[in-house]
Amino acid sequence: MPFCSHCGSELRGNFCGNCGAAAPGAAPPPRASAALPGLQENVAAALCYLLGVLTGVLFLVMEPYNRNRNIRFHAFQSIFAWIAVIVVSIILNIVTHSFMLIPFAGWVISASIWSAFGLGVFVLWLALMYKAYNNERWVLPVVGPLAEKQL
Repeated sequence: MPFCSHCGSELRGNFCGNCGAAAPGAAPPPRASAALPGLQENVAAALCYLLGVLTGVLFLVMEPYNRNRNIRFHAFQSIFAWIAVIVVSIILNIVTHSFMLIPFAGWVISASIWSAFGLGVFVLWLALMYKAYNNERWVLPVVGPLAEKQL
């Protein structure tokens, strides 16, 4: 029956059950694989949409993400989509401002339009992040082809 040379306990298998020392002639324990620096591609692609233009530009300038075509696509689509959301919200502000001339119904109509717009933008944001995380390239109608041209 072999005994551990470090603590004197009985060895069971290739390692001491008490102190964890290797038995004489035992193979060394497997090394933990070194984690690669940075994010996985799907996580980085999803994070491109997190803060809109800010994270889109961030992933376009950060190494090594700016060399990955998939991450670049999602970063550009994020930038263009949020610029489009800002433009549509400015137009919507002008249109709904004219509804304010109607005493009570104007407020109801304006609030309904803004609520629907906000919910739509929120659902779009979640869907884009979900699709990017699942390694799916969802090309939006107008801004998607623009993003693909930037690659």
